Formats: sequence, C-alpha cells, structure tokens
Amino acid sequence: MPLDAFDLSTSSASPDATAAFEEAVRGLAAHRPSTGLALGRALAADPDHVPALALKGFANLILARDELAAPAREALAEARRALAAKEGGTADEQALVEALAYAAEDRFADAAAWLDLRFADRPATFLPFKIAHALRFMIGDAAGMLAASQRMMTAWSPGRAAAGFLLGCHAFAIEEHGAYAAAEAYGRQAVAMEPEDAWALHAVAHVHEMRGETAAGIAWLEASRGSWSRCNNFSFHMAWHLALLHLERGDHERVLRLYDHEVRPAPTDDFRDMANAVSLLWRLERLGVDVGGRWAELAEIARRRRDDTTLVFASLHTLIALVALGDRPAAAELVMALQVRAQGSGDQARVAADLGLPLARVVAGMGGERGSLDRLAAALPRLGGSNAQRDLFVLALAEAASRRGDAPALRAIRDARRRLKAEDRLIAAVDGRARSAARRAFC
Repeated sequence: MPLDAFDLSTSSASPDATAAFEEAVRGLAAHRPSTGLALGRALAADPDHVPALALKGFANLILARDELAAPAREALAEARRALAAKEGGTADEQALVEALAYAAEDRFADAAAWLDLRFADRPATFLPFKIAHALRFMIGDAAGMLAASQRMMTAWSPGRAAAGFLLGCHAFAIEEHGAYAAAEAYGRQAVAMEPEDAWALHAVAHVHEMRGETAAGIAWLEASRGSWSRCNNFSFHMAWHLALLHLERGDHERVLRLYDHEVRPAPTDDFRDMANAVSLLWRLERLGVDVGGRWAELAEIARRRRDDTTLVFASLHTLIALVALGDRPAAAELVMALQVRAQGSGDQARVAADLGLPLARVVAGMGGERGSLDRLAAALPRLGGSNAQRDLFVLALAEAASRRGDAPALRAIRDARRRLKAEDRLIAAVDGRARSAARRAFC
C-alpha cells in the first residue's frame, strides 16, 4: 500500500478522502479549528477510511467527557468493520485500531506503548507518534513521552514529513524534564521550520515561565500571536500562559482583560478551557485580587460535571471551582464520585485511588493524614497535564501545609517546586501567610 503525505500506509482508494485526511492530520499538528471538518470530509468521501475512524475515536477520548465514551466506542466498532471489509487493511491501520481499543478501555498507557511497538521500525511516523505523545501527556507519563521522542529523533531528519511538528513535540518532552536550554533551542528550531507549530511555541513559552523570564515570555507570545490566535481552543491556553506571565509582573488589570477576552471568551465546558479559567481565578484570589462574579459563570458547568470522573485532572479543577463557589454539597458529591471511581478499573481508577481522592479531600477541606501533603505533591505528575498546569495543585498543597502548620511538608513542597520553577509571587504569598500564622500561634 502507498504511504500518504505523513508516511502512513492506508487502504483507501479515494483521492478526496486521502487529501481531506492529510488536511485533518496537519490540522491536528497545528491545532487548527478546521480539523474536525476535514476529518468529516475524509469520512464522507470514504466512510471506511480506517485511520480517519481511528482518529475520530481518539479525538472523542481525548476530550475526556463521560458522554463521549460511547461515540469513541462506535468509532472503534466502525474501524474494525472497515478493516474486515478491506481484508484486514494495512499494518499501520491495524496498529491504530488496536491502540484505540486499549484507549477505549481507559488504558492510555497501553495504547501508547502499543503504538511504540508497532511503529518501532518507523518511530518518526507522525500520526501514531503524536497520538502516543498526547495520550502520555494526559496521563502524566513524562518519562515515556521523552523516551518516545528520543527514539523518534534517531529517525528524524529536516526533510521528512512533519519534521517541524515532530521537533516541537521533542522540545516539549525535554521541557517537562527541566532541560530548559535544550527545550528552547529545539522549540525555536521547530517554529522556524513550521511557523504554525503552536505546540513548539507553547514549549518555549513554558521555558520562559519556568525560568521566571516574564519579559522574554511575554515578548515571545506577543510576537507569535498571529500564529497561536488562529488555533482552536488551544489559543485560550496560550492566552492563559500570557496571563500567568503578566500575573507574575503584578499587572492584574491586564490579567483580568486577558481572562475575559482570550482565556475565557466563551462559556465552554471543555475541561482544558475550564482548567485555564479555574487555575487563573484561583491564583488571582490568592494574590488578593477581586475577580468579581467570574466564578459564577463557571458554576453551571462545574455542577453539571460533578459526577464526571473520566479524567481525574479535570475533576479536581471542577472541585476547586465548586469550593470557590461555596457549593459544599456539590463538592462533597464530586469527592464521593472520585471514591466510587477509585474502586473501579483502568488507568484513571488507579489515579483516583492513589492520588485524586486524597488530594480532593485536601482541596475540599475534608482533612487528610498529617504528613501526607509532601507525598501527594511528589505524586502529582500522575494527574497528567504539564508541570505548569499541575503547579496549581502544588500551590494548593503548599497552602494546606501552611494552614496546618506542617513546616516539614511545606519545606519539602517548596524545595521540589524550586527544582522546576523559579521563585514567584504565588509561593511567596503562601510563605507570607505561613509566617503570619506562626506569629499568631506564638503570640
């Protein structure tokens, strides 16, 4: 079977489907808002386009909503039927469908490992590499993400398909391990090759944020605004990074304007958009900023999602919103939902049992074993997301340690944070409250 423009072997005989699918894959790489439409055109031209069906299934799963599990399983069933109709399809198609089957069972780690195995001789094939990268990002497998990108780089060359986008993923994997100079260099090279590579732009923004380079970070994001502002809702996340940089500079009015017009311009319930909003409002309040009625806009979504524990990372952001709103009954329901989830099977059930549930109890003010806060902080990568996103929970645990007067835990949390992120106003605020509490206790 011939390879498409992204080096994937497909069994489709439709030129229109092939062209539309290639557009969808490029849209996936560039976070284009037209990606779903292109995928729809591919399936309209060839309803049995196996990679398009597999990508549709993965897209539903990555949105991490309870109601999208069924469409993902339907896409899997359609992909299996299409493979049977095509006498088994290609080896590449089989690998994608088998990986989707793992992912549909809440086995993202196994799905990523399967893609690694099946494409071991072609580790720089973009679509399976990108899907595995995204799955590992969601489950916090930074080590696996880096190992895969290092294997990819053994086959990488500037002239291969999606070379710039592959390099952008490598830059991000390196950044998450704290190798900031190398991450910045790879990220800048990726953007030079692919100006639309928002993931590489994002990796460099992370570097500036983690190193406390607010002016350089703001300049980088403003200079690349023409690229990332055309993205899908990933543009909201890029604006979130910009807002965090302005927050560190103390420009609270600018942060609130960014929140209203670019971070939260529409009341979506995508968990990533909610995470942006919740974590930014929480930080603003910790710095004494009046956020007005902005929490109220999140209330309906948070209450509607209080039973959805598809992704623990998303559930904990929902919980923070409910606590901020003062809705203790809904918060208690969510904690109970996590308790139920923790008794199930699959990747997220284990995350709920080992980390999500005890962390939720801390966030909800339900107590927790004294001396456990630093251990929770050390386990946070398992929640998924990036170091920058999980910093919300690091700060929340530091605040809880301060509130409890648990100086050893606070010191351990601060030391671990310092290894990845420069000192900033938020951790200083936690320290200030801890010192005030100690003085009050002494008096």
